[in-house]
Amino acid sequence: MANRVAYGAALLAALIGLSAAAAAAPIAMSEVETQVPSLPPILNSRERAMTENRILAARLDAIIPAIMREQGIDLWLLVAREYFEEPVVASMLDAENMSARRRTILIFRDPGDGKPIERLTVSRYGLGGLFSPVWDPSKQPDQWQAVADIIAVRDPAKIAINTSDLYQFADGMTLSQYDKFVATLPAPMRQRIVSGESLAIRWLETRTPSEMELYPAIVRIAHAVIGEAFSRAVITPGVTTAEQVQWWYRDRLLQLGLEPWFHPSVAIQREGAKGMLEGAEVIQSGDLLWTDFGITYLRLNTDTQHLAYVLKPGESKAPTGLRQGLANSNRVQDMLTRHFAVGRSGNAVLALTRAEAVAAGLDPSIYAHPIGLHGHGAGPSIGFWDNQNADPRGSGAINANTAWSIELTSYAAVPEWGGQRVDFRTEENAFFDGTSVRYIDGRQTEITLIPSGQ
Repeated sequence: MANRVAYGAALLAALIGLSAAAAAAPIAMSEVETQVPSLPPILNSRERAMTENRILAARLDAIIPAIMREQGIDLWLLVAREYFEEPVVASMLDAENMSARRRTILIFRDPGDGKPIERLTVSRYGLGGLFSPVWDPSKQPDQWQAVADIIAVRDPAKIAINTSDLYQFADGMTLSQYDKFVATLPAPMRQRIVSGESLAIRWLETRTPSEMELYPAIVRIAHAVIGEAFSRAVITPGVTTAEQVQWWYRDRLLQLGLEPWFHPSVAIQREGAKGMLEGAEVIQSGDLLWTDFGITYLRLNTDTQHLAYVLKPGESKAPTGLRQGLANSNRVQDMLTRHFAVGRSGNAVLALTRAEAVAAGLDPSIYAHPIGLHGHGAGPSIGFWDNQNADPRGSGAINANTAWSIELTSYAAVPEWGGQRVDFRTEENAFFDGTSVRYIDGRQTEITLIPSGQ
């Protein structure tokens, strides 16, 4: 009993200490990345839930009215089933409702004249007070008929549902649920059904001020963990393999109570070796290391690629050719972010950036993408690693208040490696406010150095 009391007291003290630490001043966005970033405080589960719910409420209040009126939609219908949540509904569940229940139906209705948007849930359970429950199964056992009755009373001119062949984020209405919906909807209203593709994308891609207050600390966590990975605390040249560093990331996140949204990548470029060396390959002095790492925290995602160089005995810096290679990629980043403009398509930004980079004698490959509630987020892509031409997925317009992974590479011959062609991959998270692009927690401009230990 005494041990349990002592453990409980220790746990409480730890939670109180964590809560106090978590209340520290937020990290501001910065163009310069901290060289040796410290790990910011990480919230406990209750604090995370409170934060997520606060942000979700603010998102619903601010974004939904704006995008429905922007798109001229009177009513937006969303449907999800338990353990088969479509992306938009999943992003609207409060922290205590981790999945849909049976069938969860959400309705947003704009009554017009600037009146507040109705947020309704046609389901057996409410959703954290964010949606008003409007279904009484004891009075109307048929859930779909209840939906039809609600819509008929409101008589909307346009009824949006999530269907899209191009964007997976906006294709949440399954055929079975569509058939049931249409079967109960009054025949004249079936002609009013339109795609909610633009609503879904705009909801998911838009970042709010409360999210952007948190985002720098989230990216800083990712930077700090990468800093640990690219150090002698994790890597012993001549001993540690690339895949051991990958699994170190996974174990470190378990310790921190965090999750990756993809399995981390670690690879090696080496003088005289072709391409990227991975898996059981042992890291050696003189290697250029690359990592791709991303976490999900407070529903926001990071996606970062950094480079490190393992010093040879007697070296104090990376070879000039390697440092110039990263500088080249930084130049392409500058070109890319300079071409962001509201209303410009991802394809147009890609074409403008490639033209400028090639004219400057650089050899780029650009594959930037939105980020936020998903790692590869909703919104127009800016190139793909396997397609540097216009793509349907890049045809959409860039909007203000969106977050991006500025992901690209440039290739360069390294004189110190006998003119070997080296791949200088880089990826940093940034925010576009409609006027300019700012890095959320800086960007890598210097290759991380790992001592040889000899």
